[in-house]
Amino acid sequence: MAKKIIFLFLLSFLSSMICVQAQTKEELQRKQQELLKEIRDLNASLKAIRNSKTKSLANYNLIKRKISAREELIHSINRDLHILTDNIYLNTLEINRLNKELDTLKKEYAKSLVFAYKNRSNYDYLNFIFSANTFNDAIKRITYLKSYKQYREQQVDNIQKTQLLINQKIASLESSKKEKNLALANQNVALKDLEADKKEQNEEVNMLKQQESSIAQQIKKREADRKQMQNAIAAIIRREIEEARRKAIAEAKRKKEEEEKKKRDAANIAKTKPTAGNTTPEKNEPLDLPKKPRTASDRIYSELESTDESKQMSINFETSRGRLPWPADIGVVSIGFGTYTIPGTQIKGRSDGIYVALPTGSSVKNVANGEVSAVYDLGGEQAVTVRHGKYFTTYSHLSSVSVNQGQTVRPGTIIGRAAANDAGEGELLFMVTNEQSVFLDPENWLKRR
Repeated sequence: MAKKIIFLFLLSFLSSMICVQAQTKEELQRKQQELLKEIRDLNASLKAIRNSKTKSLANYNLIKRKISAREELIHSINRDLHILTDNIYLNTLEINRLNKELDTLKKEYAKSLVFAYKNRSNYDYLNFIFSANTFNDAIKRITYLKSYKQYREQQVDNIQKTQLLINQKIASLESSKKEKNLALANQNVALKDLEADKKEQNEEVNMLKQQESSIAQQIKKREADRKQMQNAIAAIIRREIEEARRKAIAEAKRKKEEEEKKKRDAANIAKTKPTAGNTTPEKNEPLDLPKKPRTASDRIYSELESTDESKQMSINFETSRGRLPWPADIGVVSIGFGTYTIPGTQIKGRSDGIYVALPTGSSVKNVANGEVSAVYDLGGEQAVTVRHGKYFTTYSHLSSVSVNQGQTVRPGTIIGRAAANDAGEGELLFMVTNEQSVFLDPENWLKRR
């Protein structure tokens, strides 16, 4: 009994492991397809800008991101290989167990055949039944003979089912071996491509070293543009906060006046009614400004969420973290959020958003429900800032704009067209900011492409 319980436990454990691995394997395959698509997109962008006479940071960063994607792909293939190896091992164990079980079933069936052969005479069966002492005993013997026949039939059925299961496991084993061989081949290809990418990166670094002074000037200009953009966005947010505060005060004043009017009307009605005894008129109490409301999670709202609509915009934006659509249908990130450096050079800089390399004139789209806070010009290029409750998105490096200040926009609304940067390459700068003028990493908010 104890052995049977242990066997059932092991069988259940192995089955659960196989189910978990199957789910993980599907996730890995989906991830690998996403990474391969990202690498294809990066290669397409690199091909578009590779003929540029002026080597840029975008070129280097695209190669760097491709290396990162390639390394992630190799890691995913390694995990896939590990799962396939485990599957092969588990299937081999299961086949061995089933073969032993099949041998036992065949031996038991052979014994029953021998017994049936020795007692094959109808006379023996009749003699076995009629030799019973009582009628009930005879019925029991008939039932026993029927049960024995059913037992033999069940033995045959068990043997056939076990053999079928063995064949299925063997087919699964062969399939896993073929998948493993294919995964090993893909791994070898990915490793060779990774070496080629690293070689290309080293060549790019050497070329950047030769143009270090001119690139330093480009970064210096970017830094000046970054400071100008910071000031412009901070001013927009201050203006929005002041406007929201003004509206909140006006709304509180209106509600207070309505309440006071209600109390005066109630007092006038009370004067017209007969009174019994001395009563003290109710004293009007001043109303306080509305306190910052809280949700069940104790979320404190900002001044930019003074209306139900703005509150809902903020909540929708927050709950869409990691799932917002990209501001462009095509293009890849050439410079990421935060600080960046070029190894072996003095080149370093910082970005408050992400630079997306894309064809000049590409459509730039809004990412969430909101209202256009500002349309403005920065150094000959246009920018648009959209408010989403207490969050703001900014789209810069635009050659033209398709929206107006105060306009309500939805996800997919075309904001404008991408302009070319100093190197002649199409580029979009996309930023996400909160109500405190703190810049957030846009890639944490956008869905994986």
